[in-house]
Amino acid sequence: MESAWNLLAGLGLFIPVALFLLLKQRKSRVDTKKHPLGPPAWPIFGNIFDLGAIPHHTFYKLKEKYGPVIWLKLGYTNTLVIQSAETAAELFKNHDLAFSDRKVPHVLTAHNYNQGSMSIGRYGPNWRMLRRLCSTKLMITKQLDQTAVLRQKCIDDMIKYIEEDVAEAQAQGESGEIKVAHYPFLMTFNLIGNLVLSRDLVNPRSKDGHEFYDAMNNVMKWAGTPNVADFLPFLKWLDPQGIMRNMVQDMGQAVRIVEKFVKERTEEWKSGRKKTNDFLDALLEYEGDGKDEPDVISDQNRRTIILEMFFAGSETTSTTIEWAMTELLRDPVVKGRATEELHQVVGPRRKTVLALQSTDGGADEANIAREEMGKTKSSFT
Repeated sequence: MESAWNLLAGLGLFIPVALFLLLKQRKSRVDTKKHPLGPPAWPIFGNIFDLGAIPHHTFYKLKEKYGPVIWLKLGYTNTLVIQSAETAAELFKNHDLAFSDRKVPHVLTAHNYNQGSMSIGRYGPNWRMLRRLCSTKLMITKQLDQTAVLRQKCIDDMIKYIEEDVAEAQAQGESGEIKVAHYPFLMTFNLIGNLVLSRDLVNPRSKDGHEFYDAMNNVMKWAGTPNVADFLPFLKWLDPQGIMRNMVQDMGQAVRIVEKFVKERTEEWKSGRKKTNDFLDALLEYEGDGKDEPDVISDQNRRTIILEMFFAGSETTSTTIEWAMTELLRDPVVKGRATEELHQVVGPRRKTVLALQSTDGGADEANIAREEMGKTKSSFT
């Protein structure tokens, strides 16, 4: 008798859920008439399981069947896939405003990051103000040309860190293997630190710098981890992968350090110290036009845009360098052509990570450097 009641209770729960899913699926089939073509979607999960282990390969195969514009349902998220230059040009030319706002990943709502962000913030006066500020104060050609010496310094420091770490490892009886990917990231991180805050953030004497470096490493890790809650919003409160909890902790640490940097700068101003004219100074000095822009940049916007400069400029650059170096090492012929081109355009007497040649040293020093480099095994991990 008890088992019969359990069966009836189970059916009572199952039937409404099944009806709901069937109605939902029927509605989605009707709605697909208004959308571009795409593979049929499963209830609740949509096309998530259709993507496979290598989604971009799957997209390419779907293009042959459905064309360059494909409509997908990833859980509860509608997704439009564009796979041709012509279609992308038409989209950005005729529908740019409609698609200008991006879906905000749940993890990037931690500490209200999305409210002050330029990359995922909503299009409007505040976004236009941030974009113009970054364009005029950080990304113009004149400003970039003035940082040539600074960029060379960061590259020189990277080479020095590699040499010191290899020597230390060999002194301890190890083979001297290093993670090459770590050093371009460290170099670009310090470069952004100098452009934005006028300081090296990763050096033996900077405790806050190392903490900020570690926190930002983790923030980028959580931001790049696929989160099931983005596709199934009813799981946000549960946070089944723990991504949001980790992001709140690590981004909170990064925010606190940025606040400390800003406080130090304002105190320097009050003490009469000369301004450095870096990006932080530009953020602190900003005054709106009195129309549709804010009079000053809020603390939230200031913290977020500083963090965003490190997001946009460090990992992207270092990953590109790592990828290029990996492909060159895999193809000696292409590597030889690239080296020859560098000899012709830049000259053989230059500082590079691969050659380790000194600009003021002789041939003997260059040969010694090559021999030392040959003894060092590099692993791209």
